Amino acid sequence: MITFQAALTGALTGGLYALMAAALSATWGVLRVINLAHFGLILAGAYLTYQVTTSWGLDPILTLVVTVPPLFLAGAALQGAYDRLGVSGFGSLLMSFGLLIIVIQVANNIWTADYRRLDPAVNPYATGGLSIGRIVLPTSTLIAFGFAVVLIGGGYLALQRTFLGRAMRAFAEDRMVAAAFGIDHRRLGLLLGGLGGASAAVAGMIFALSNSITPTTPYEWFGTVFAVVILGGIGNLLGTLVAGIGIGVLSGVVSVVWSPSTEPFFLFLAIILALLLRPQGLFTRQGAR
Repeated sequence: MITFQAALTGALTGGLYALMAAALSATWGVLRVINLAHFGLILAGAYLTYQVTTSWGLDPILTLVVTVPPLFLAGAALQGAYDRLGVSGFGSLLMSFGLLIIVIQVANNIWTADYRRLDPAVNPYATGGLSIGRIVLPTSTLIAFGFAVVLIGGGYLALQRTFLGRAMRAFAEDRMVAAAFGIDHRRLGLLLGGLGGASAAVAGMIFALSNSITPTTPYEWFGTVFAVVILGGIGNLLGTLVAGIGIGVLSGVVSVVWSPSTEPFFLFLAIILALLLRPQGLFTRQGAR
């Protein structure tokens, strides 16, 4: 029963992993940009959620009204800078890592290196959950899973059924042909970058609901998020969601059956096996679908 509880809680927590990875996977698959600065935007979303909730007493979820617009603009501005400078591939990896270091330093200057955590008095989601018999589903993980399904599922439908979505998939498949048909990759890039920034605001808010925040927290996300991107298939949104859930289950079960310290070993073992057996990811990549 304990193992089943851990697996179920891990699956729900996997929604947060998927939210963190979705924009990174999409920009990598469509724009060929490995945007490590996305982790900095998530960190900014978490700190802004903490600050607005603590200062104004606003419900943490409602802080999205405040945090989403500036992070949308920040994400679009970052992608605009990458495009204007002609940065992609390995160059984007180096440049975005430098930007991440800057964000971390700014956060350290503003909020210091002390742990910051939402007080239960202003965070109604810190405790409690849904009980089903002997199984308890924490409220924060239910929120994470719900947002992941709605946002990633909505993104997938938009890519499949809207003109902009089809344009992005066409651009991901063949840039030259897409440009010949009049697809403006710069505008698409700005939109996708902005949506990535907005998703970072959501992921940061959800992380802040049940976790302590420090400026160096993004370094803890690297392994898990890249595992989700690789296992799900670069540019595959639904694959990202399923991979996030799978990674969450693996982490939860390993932590209970063995110990939390063995979790990274199994996580990177899964990445190695995936790269050897399914280098394109567990799900076939078709643009950013």
